[in-house]
Amino acid sequence: MQTVATAVPDELIIFKEEVEAGLSALPKTLPCRFFYDQLGSDLFRRITRLPEYYLTACELEILSRLGSGIISLVKATKFNLVELGSGDGSKAIQLIEAAMADNREFTYNPIDLSGSAMETLTALVSRHHPELPIRGIVAEYSAGLESLKNSKGPKLVLFLGSNLGNFDRPGARSFLRRIRLSLAPGDLLVLGLDLRKDVETMTRAYNDAQGVTAEFNLNLLRRINRELGGNFDLRRFRYQSTFDPGTGGMDSSLISLSRQQVLIRNLCRTFDFARGEPIHTEHSHKYTEAEISRLAHQAGFAIEANFHDSRKYFVDSVWRVPS
Repeated sequence: MQTVATAVPDELIIFKEEVEAGLSALPKTLPCRFFYDQLGSDLFRRITRLPEYYLTACELEILSRLGSGIISLVKATKFNLVELGSGDGSKAIQLIEAAMADNREFTYNPIDLSGSAMETLTALVSRHHPELPIRGIVAEYSAGLESLKNSKGPKLVLFLGSNLGNFDRPGARSFLRRIRLSLAPGDLLVLGLDLRKDVETMTRAYNDAQGVTAEFNLNLLRRINRELGGNFDLRRFRYQSTFDPGTGGMDSSLISLSRQQVLIRNLCRTFDFARGEPIHTEHSHKYTEAEISRLAHQAGFAIEANFHDSRKYFVDSVWRVPS
């Protein structure tokens, strides 16, 4: 096991800058990537086990039932399994086990910005598979992929969990084009994408009866209070998530319940909120099959195969870099 760190920007400085920029904007916004402090990560794990939140269960079904089919698309004897934003590694493990069952020779290369998350993940995977070579990379995605450019064998790159859905359409194209520039002809990219379906099912997934998703979003304000000296009163904000047919995604916000001012001491600033004013926290785009095909072409990939769960709620779409 080996962990490699590249130059990673100071997360607290970035958090401070983006909170100030987001709360100064109209409409106000907070980036969803800041959900995942320790409590936020614990809350998200609870969300993935909720009956309403179908996304994780659907993707795990695909990877456990059809993972060998995904691995079969890698034609080389030796390859690199690369995971962007690896989380707890539970999904990658499905493909690791499929590759091992097929007697493949490969190295697991998780890439994540969090050094502590990387240590936890690599220790977990090593316990399950002590014989597996692991090279954890603490870096931003593009920098991490760049560090693998001279590695032997093709890459099978994973970007799972519907994480691409957090980008708007121009942002998704730009992100995928950057990934494409870091890959070589024949490399494969596996994208986990949530499919457009009936509005009721999508709405329930982001508005669970237990209120865990609401607490997950409100924890952003709690994090600002703790790390930046904010005085948000969480009782004066309400969470809501609705489907926007114009953008094709679920939009989540925290709504101010009254006219109020919030001081953030580390920013030396006070922010005014009107009654009913939202802080946008997350966009979760839901794709159609036609959108997926168009996006692959725009980003410079060719679709190799699509793997669906039994309800066709979710797809792991495998794209190849053309020769």
